[in-house]
Amino acid sequence: MIRILLIAILISAFSQSQAQKWVKPNTASTQYPKTVDRPKLVVGFVVDQMRWDYLYRFYDRYSKGGFKRLINEGFSAENTFIPYTPTQTAPGHASIYTGSVPALNGIIANSWYDPMVGRDMYCVEDKSQKTVGSTSNAGLMSPKNLQVNTITDELRIATNFQSKVISISMKDRGSILPGGHSANGAYWHDGMSGNWITSTHYMDKLPTWVNEYNALKEGDRFFSKDWNTLYPIETYLNSDSNDVVYEGRFKDESGSSFPHATKQYIGKNNEMIKSLPYGNTMTIDFAKLAVEKEGLGKDDITDFLAISCSSTDYIGHQFGPNSIEIEDTYLRLDRDLEELFNYLDKTVGKGNYLFFISADHGVAHAPEFLAKNKIPAERFTSRSLYRGLDTLMQQKFQLKKAIITVTNDQVIFDHEVIENSKLDFTTVKNTAINYLKKQKSVSNAIDLTNLQNTTLPTELKTRLANGYNPKLSGDIQIINHAAWYNSSSPSGIGHGGWYNYDSHIPLVFLGWNVKPGKTSKQYYMTDITATLATMLRIQMPNGCIGTPITEITQ
Repeated sequence: MIRILLIAILISAFSQSQAQKWVKPNTASTQYPKTVDRPKLVVGFVVDQMRWDYLYRFYDRYSKGGFKRLINEGFSAENTFIPYTPTQTAPGHASIYTGSVPALNGIIANSWYDPMVGRDMYCVEDKSQKTVGSTSNAGLMSPKNLQVNTITDELRIATNFQSKVISISMKDRGSILPGGHSANGAYWHDGMSGNWITSTHYMDKLPTWVNEYNALKEGDRFFSKDWNTLYPIETYLNSDSNDVVYEGRFKDESGSSFPHATKQYIGKNNEMIKSLPYGNTMTIDFAKLAVEKEGLGKDDITDFLAISCSSTDYIGHQFGPNSIEIEDTYLRLDRDLEELFNYLDKTVGKGNYLFFISADHGVAHAPEFLAKNKIPAERFTSRSLYRGLDTLMQQKFQLKKAIITVTNDQVIFDHEVIENSKLDFTTVKNTAINYLKKQKSVSNAIDLTNLQNTTLPTELKTRLANGYNPKLSGDIQIINHAAWYNSSSPSGIGHGGWYNYDSHIPLVFLGWNVKPGKTSKQYYMTDITATLATMLRIQMPNGCIGTPITEITQ
């Protein structure tokens, strides 16, 4: 009995000792956040065809509240690049918002030859849909071809689809791909009617506020202004001459110089608004209206507004990056940005929204501009490469129509024709590659199925691999010389290559939880979504291969 009593006393003493060592936390005083800390609104702002150097080239002429506010109050990743080729609008928007690359997301170009259907495929085409807001076919679109999801999709998932996502662009692909698969609304401009329209993928009828805006015919109001320079033309010292032969011309104009008469388009050519800086203004005006009417950023559930300004691309293609037209376009966009920031400060609250600006691609200089300044550059046409290859196939192998097309700097063979000929496909490809390497415009030609064994700089090999989708891409990749531009026109300019003028893009974050600063570390377009996911504390999109920009997220 005494032994039992002693054991009980020892157990009791041990228990009291342990109780003194372990103290139950006071859950009432423990600081657990009631909700995840996120901004009220995220605004993604993509400027189509914006070269990185535009941030600084026109810096002295920018207002304090536009691009200068971005640079001085935001965080800039100064060396941000596109990690794939070709550098085009659709892959750019897709990669920014998925954190993925064409090899994974399926958007390998603006359009491509699809061997499964035996024809060209437009990046966002979907003939199972119908146009909403117009009688045209401009709404037969959806994100169906995008094989992964987006940061906007992940935000919707993270909030049990309570977050609202609205995407806006003059271009269908500039709206649809950022909005992702589950956007509440994606709107783009219909050149036939002049309306902002959408697709039955999103809704069966336009909201009242969109119909009311369309009824205003704002495009005609902008056309009535004509287009002259914002400031005296003699102050545009960062640009080429006012009228040069390698700049494109508007219809019915005898030259490319200012002023540009636009009143002629009123009620006749709604598509032309895209080729004027007013297209950017109209896009941003419509986006501000969406914030108001859709109640974006009005509660504690984070919303997302994706804006893509497309007029910069149309104007850049026509006049080139050294034109007075481009300088004037960015000075006007600077004012539009200032108005957007002021509006967001007032409606959502300064510090309550997270803003980022980037670009889908850059642009080359006009070859003639470089040549007159003694820098090597020329024009060529892929059509001439196609004809030469076709002739070679007939003479060397007696093969007719062995090559379907040369597109996106890739050669696409008709595999069935070659298979039926009993020829060795590797021999045929190598013959074509050897021919291409001898052409004046070509720096190199690569068998895409044997890329890993090709001697190339690691960076270029990676970009080619990231752009190669085995179900959609061609057989041979053509790498053109730097500053050589594929064009059948004697004027205008474009993009698509891996070189820095096409692949070095701006990336600046501003607002919620962003401290001013810069980094010279190399980052990629795919890192934008990874950074957003980290800041918002949500899952990265399912195809994301990017890494967070730690200078921002830490």
